[in-house]
Amino acid sequence: MAAPKRGRSASAQSRPGRSLALILIAIVALTGGMFASGNTTPRLGIDLAGGTSITLQARNEPGQPNAINKANMNTAVEIMNRRVNGLGVSEAEVQTQGTSNIIVNIPKGTNSEEARQQVGTTAKLYFRPVLASEASAGAAPSASPSASSSGSPSASPSASPSSSAPQKATGSSSASPSSSATSQGRAVTDALKAGSKPSASASASSSAKASASPSASSSASSAASAAASKLQAEYAALDCSKKSAQATAGKTAKPTDPTVACGKISGVWYKYVLGPARVDGTDVKKAQAVFDTQGASGWQVQMTFTGGGSKKFADVTAELAKNQQPQNEFGIVLDGEVVSSPYVSQSITGGQAEISGRFTQTEAQSLANMLSYGALPLSFKEQSVTTVTAALGGEQLHAGLIAGAIGLALVIIYLLAFYRGLSVVAIPSLMVSAILTYVIMALLGPAIHFALNLPAVCGAIVAIGITADSFIVFFERIRDEIREGRTLRPAVERAWPRARRTILVSDFVSFLAAAVLFIVTVGKVQGFAFTLGLTTVLDVVVVFFFTKPLMTILARRKFFANGHKWSGLDPKGLGAKPPLRRTRRPAGPAAGPVDPKEA
Repeated sequence: MAAPKRGRSASAQSRPGRSLALILIAIVALTGGMFASGNTTPRLGIDLAGGTSITLQARNEPGQPNAINKANMNTAVEIMNRRVNGLGVSEAEVQTQGTSNIIVNIPKGTNSEEARQQVGTTAKLYFRPVLASEASAGAAPSASPSASSSGSPSASPSASPSSSAPQKATGSSSASPSSSATSQGRAVTDALKAGSKPSASASASSSAKASASPSASSSASSAASAAASKLQAEYAALDCSKKSAQATAGKTAKPTDPTVACGKISGVWYKYVLGPARVDGTDVKKAQAVFDTQGASGWQVQMTFTGGGSKKFADVTAELAKNQQPQNEFGIVLDGEVVSSPYVSQSITGGQAEISGRFTQTEAQSLANMLSYGALPLSFKEQSVTTVTAALGGEQLHAGLIAGAIGLALVIIYLLAFYRGLSVVAIPSLMVSAILTYVIMALLGPAIHFALNLPAVCGAIVAIGITADSFIVFFERIRDEIREGRTLRPAVERAWPRARRTILVSDFVSFLAAAVLFIVTVGKVQGFAFTLGLTTVLDVVVVFFFTKPLMTILARRKFFANGHKWSGLDPKGLGAKPPLRRTRRPAGPAAGPVDPKEA
């Protein structure tokens, strides 16, 4: 009989209690974290907990009568899917219905209402210069966020609308007061004139045309004055504290025209006069919310522009930086509503910019999502919003849990009948695996916003068979060694390396299948794939840190070591060969040729 291996493996064989203690400590720590966080149950998906179903209908934009096509619809679905899941609403479903409708199913959860608002906000994203602004209904203005290039200083907050507190950047100075309500009429007129200044080349061309045709120049000037007067009147009459104004202001404005708009900043509604759009949402390549660990800026939104967007943004910020507040601000406008209006103090070049200040994490992430996923190829109208109840899903979940309980009971009965005493190892291993799965699912809800749906429950039920297979492979390897005539302790140590290889290969194939399924599918099927992959990984952990060490300890007990009839390792019942014994060659001189005479 071969002796057990020395070194690290021998140490592990002699101290299985360490592995058991390690996994038990992990269970206690994870369970404690679950109760401490208050999330004692897994988050449920829309089919189990209910939620909101939104139907959006695509509309052709003016000048684009054939914009509704399969390519644009698929692009819109992809952007909406990233938008709602970017808010942390896992298991949200976005899919087309017919040729012009998109169905968005949002499970009930912390951010589902915010997701609904952002999904319904489907118009294009624009960066417009701010020509004038003030708080509606006499609300006191708060400080404005600042935009700066990475590593470059920016000016101090202005007294215009923005986030709840002054945005702090590398360099700062005192804030300047905003214009009063009585001076807004003149401010709007001056702002419109400043905001509509042509470029140098355009000015030269206009001058040449004006000298040739004074009447045409006078006519154009009159039209511009009439447009400015109309916009001034709209701005003076606009009250963004009213829902009717919030729903209509700036919604139908063309990107090339100045407009009035409303924006809600830190719970206060403001009204704006905005110039023509200078940067499109498609020019934003990436936006993300980050926390400034080096300074005191807190949460920031970092933007990366495309090549063309970098040039546009550099040009507009260079022009804005020359103006006084609030005309050194640009409004980030989504669906006609101003979601942020940061100011600039210098040209921002290099394609990198950040909106910094005392954002909360939720505010920063919300703005980053709007910047990242705000530009859609189509406009959509919210056709219907319905509440999905969990009654049917609850019945299916109840049926699924019953099926799982029946399957688990059958596995336990099989283990008791066929492996007898070895079920003392298998059943606790199943329990440990189940506890770890439940606790980790509960913790993954708030951590990565994992939601348990019906396919995920099916994946957990399938995992029972995967875990049982690992035990059976190990037990059968031990039995094979006993049939060869070895006693239990060396049989366990010899069987483990062979069983380990088989278990790892089997679990790797299952995990690979789950990973491929998770990548190539969407929606609820991903829940099945994720649960299957998670339980497969936990199966390896349980077998290595619980099942094997527990089997090593029990192999030292007489009930198992002596091959009791009910141990499941009875040598006689397994048809074992006679025990293997070591044979030693007697000591003496080396054998050589024998003399025939001596023989």
